[in-house]
Amino acid sequence: MEILWWLLVIISFVLGFVGVIAPVIPSVVMFWVGFLIYHFLINSETLTWMFWLVAAVLTALVFVSDLVANSYFVKKYGGSKKSEAAAIVGVIVGMFVYPPFGIIFVPFVFVLALEFINTRDINAAFRAALGSLLAFFASSAFNLVIYILLIIWFLLDAFVF
Repeated sequence: MEILWWLLVIISFVLGFVGVIAPVIPSVVMFWVGFLIYHFLINSETLTWMFWLVAAVLTALVFVSDLVANSYFVKKYGGSKKSEAAAIVGVIVGMFVYPPFGIIFVPFVFVLALEFINTRDINAAFRAALGSLLAFFASSAFNLVIYILLIIWFLLDAFVF
């Protein structure tokens, strides 16, 4: 039976990594599913409280990174404060609209529309909207690093310490 549990842990981790490129799969949730399966069905004694604390903090960073990255890149590429807010709202709306691509395109469309309405300059609006697209890729790269750290910590805690 333990082999089945390990198989589920591995599948959840693989799905977590797939979620980086397919946003319809909630990556961080899949990693937590793997951690919880291991903890409750394989060995409840090896994962330390420090592991759970660090995993919770890194999980919070994953959620915040999408929002902060959008705000930062839209501003960097010439977007207004309203466009920064539109990018954040776009990320949230995009999670529910047209998955898995909504989280990429909804912020882009929101920023493009708002900047065009405010400036009537399609080039400036496109540049600001491009910032939201770059934010998605930067956030995905950051999340990938976090997920790798989570897996390394999990493996060290489960097998070494």
